[in-house]
Amino acid sequence: MELSKRLHAVASLVTEGASVADIGTDHGYIPIYLIEKGISPRAIAMDINRGPLKRAKIHIRERGMEEVIETRLSDGLSALLPGETDTMIAAGMGGGLVIRILDGNPEVTQSLKEFILQPQSEIRKVREYLSRNGYLTVAEDMVEEDGKFYPMMKVVHGKESVHDEAELLYGRKLLEARHPVLYRYLMREKGMKQKIREGLLTQGGSRSRQRLMELEEELALTELALERYRI
Repeated sequence: MELSKRLHAVASLVTEGASVADIGTDHGYIPIYLIEKGISPRAIAMDINRGPLKRAKIHIRERGMEEVIETRLSDGLSALLPGETDTMIAAGMGGGLVIRILDGNPEVTQSLKEFILQPQSEIRKVREYLSRNGYLTVAEDMVEEDGKFYPMMKVVHGKESVHDEAELLYGRKLLEARHPVLYRYLMREKGMKQKIREGLLTQGGSRSRQRLMELEEELALTELALERYRI
């Protein structure tokens, strides 16, 4: 099974030997890959929609993996029992939905050992939620694919020290590692924000001034993050 760069990076965060529940499995590609590579002994592919789950079943059957990959129709973790798997994967969905899934079934989340998360939006909100609700980020990665940037993380139960604003926006582990993909993302963000600022400087009106103030704050945070690459 060949995975996209994004999905391969997500799968690479799974601890070897861990059983997995893949939430929003879509085609079932990640569970199939984890079994094929001997990373996971078994997996549960879960999705809220019947169509993606049917596609996943077809792919699983084609590879003769029905004994080790089960499919379940599920809204988030609702169809998973406490202790059934070690790891939860939630990739390719909005940050608000990731939080709702983590919040929705506390008995299940408490029984899980690790969480592989790849929010497509609101990542600052996700990081803040994790740090305030007893989750510790132990690894982060970021890939660029087809011109888009995808940050992701592995978290476990534990106490997280307070993040500063740059860490919430861009990821403490990524900044500590001076991750090259994050650097490219920061440079792109800086260039885009500077261009928008130039345009706003030529405009009048209270709304433009307000946006300019917000933009200056955003640029300052981007610069603060870039400073960590110069230390």
